[in-house]
Amino acid sequence: MAARSARDANHTLGALLFRRGEPLALESEWVALVRAAAAGEQTALVALYDRASKIVFTLAFRITRDRHTAEEVTLDVFHEVWERAGDYDPANGTVLGWMANIARSRAIDRVRFDRRKKRLPDGEPALDRPADFEHERHALMSGLDTLRAPEREVLEAIFVRGLTHVEAAAALGQPLGTVKTRIRTALAKLKDALEGDER
Repeated sequence: MAARSARDANHTLGALLFRRGEPLALESEWVALVRAAAAGEQTALVALYDRASKIVFTLAFRITRDRHTAEEVTLDVFHEVWERAGDYDPANGTVLGWMANIARSRAIDRVRFDRRKKRLPDGEPALDRPADFEHERHALMSGLDTLRAPEREVLEAIFVRGLTHVEAAAALGQPLGTVKTRIRTALAKLKDALEGDER
């Protein structure tokens, strides 16, 4: 059991980004996986899914407010990642930011589709304006980029590893108050990024 816990800890986003406080050039690992996926290596897509699927699902669920829909959106996102891996350009942002942007776009598209479908029986189909995702993309990526490494570690512990606040504090060797503060700060930054276009 202890061996499994250690293995799981070594595969978290926090552990990948920082180990014993030393920064690692791990964005290059994410990029390498995308490049491998673009070359048709299915194991690379599986690795990307293992690393990011819970984050993608969380973003999708936040927008759709429906677990089943969020699960479908998550699968759609990784299908798109597989098809568009060759288009990814590191100059435009991190791999995680790229996938989060796809997730947000797909989730918004799904919500709009479902709303139109509900209105069709009334004979009043909705004509949505073309979405301007460029501002949203920059806002989201900006929000992700503003997260400090300790904030990413805490979010990883809570939302990806599924730890409680107390468990996260113990796992990260941080005071409980510090963990809670970092969660609030990180979520506030992401909320500003995700909702900035609505204000």
